Amino acid sequence: MSWEVSLGGFVVGLLIGLTGMGGGLVMTPMMIFLFGVSPTVAVGTDLLYASITKIFGGYQHWRQKTVDWTVVKLLSIGSVPGAFLGSMTILYLQSLYVDSVEGIVGRMLGFTYLLIAFVMIFRMFKKQKTAADNGEPIKPDKKKMITLGLIGGFIVGLTSVGSGTLFMAFLLLIYPVAASRLVGTDIVQAVLVTGVAGIAHLAIGNVNLPLVGFLLLGSIPGILIGSRMSLKIPELAVRSCLFLMIFLSGFKMLFN
Repeated sequence: MSWEVSLGGFVVGLLIGLTGMGGGLVMTPMMIFLFGVSPTVAVGTDLLYASITKIFGGYQHWRQKTVDWTVVKLLSIGSVPGAFLGSMTILYLQSLYVDSVEGIVGRMLGFTYLLIAFVMIFRMFKKQKTAADNGEPIKPDKKKMITLGLIGGFIVGLTSVGSGTLFMAFLLLIYPVAASRLVGTDIVQAVLVTGVAGIAHLAIGNVNLPLVGFLLLGSIPGILIGSRMSLKIPELAVRSCLFLMIFLSGFKMLFN
């Protein structure tokens, strides 16, 4: 089944390159529904895989100077402990509900997918003003950034999703600067938050390391190709298909 897993990694990497999102949103349900991985192991495996994959994107954005390091620092103050807390919550649930934890995590994932699906719809139809539109410099609000980091990090540690879509959606609302700068900033802080959560899940035994390796074989070239294709394929078309898949996956996991 190794080539199928690498192909899945390639598809997800392609989506991340095309849209800047789609990692945990697609990879986790793919592992659960197509490869038969349990929800808790799918969460941990996806987190570790995502942290390694996004290093490549973060490096590219660092090279082209589209990373706001002040925002990365503020978000990380909240997201790193938040991600650790979310991961420890999984460990607590495993000890408390030994027989039913997979169903609990599955429903948490379903709820999160539906939440993010509606956030995606909001993003599709609401155009935000940027600093360039206003002609005024925008400074990040420290309290809002740290709070966003804490809440977002907890969700990422708990469900493995949100490091791209959820953070980006709220960054658009509270820090409306150039899109390329938002994407670069989000990817770099996502390396940190998914890395911390992934290591925590690895420590508690919720990571399938061979699966991580096969996924990376496909995802790294997928990201590189998707980044080049992003200028040719309409973003709205890709995001619309992604929304439908996320909504259906969330509905199935929540009400299964």
